[in-house]
Amino acid sequence: MQMTIFVLPISMLLFFVLFFGIGFILNMLLRMSWIMAIIYPIIAIFIIDKVRFIEYFQDPGESFSSLGVELSSLALADILILSSGMAGAIVAGITIRLLRKKGYRMF
Repeated sequence: MQMTIFVLPISMLLFFVLFFGIGFILNMLLRMSWIMAIIYPIIAIFIIDKVRFIEYFQDPGESFSSLGVELSSLALADILILSSGMAGAIVAGITIRLLRKKGYRMF
């Protein structure tokens, strides 16, 4: 399915805002500034790969080779959208760190 030029920036913005918000809330509640930046690659693998999580432990060779094939076949638009989600998670960590440094206490 082709992605139009209007859908790409909107999707990138949505992924950025979505993972910034989730990361900000998780950082506030768990008091771990980089929790979403650590969890995001796992979420991205779930989005990209069609293999169940348990299969990475039961048949790691086949599962990781399937993941490699899926990663290498990603389109540029998919890479940009997933990268903007990672950027949102990182910016959430930076924002929490700055707010804590300036004296704001979150929960």
